[in-house]
Amino acid sequence: MTDARSGAAAEGRGLCFACAHARVITSARGSSFVLCDLSRTDERFAKYPRLPVLACAGFAKLEEPRGAQGRPR
Repeated sequence: MTDARSGAAAEGRGLCFACAHARVITSARGSSFVLCDLSRTDERFAKYPRLPVLACAGFAKLEEPRGAQGRPR
């Protein structure tokens, strides 16, 4: 299995899964969405970007692996 920080874009999941600004949100019905925290302060970024995101001006590499809830451990 490929590490999320090194092969996310290659696996078709996009940059968001390896970005410090992204959070995975799970709805009450069980659907999962990626929320971009940069959207709160910069209108260039979509609140819920279409995946996979292959290029992003705001990308910041996540230093810690994500846990099951989509947050850094």
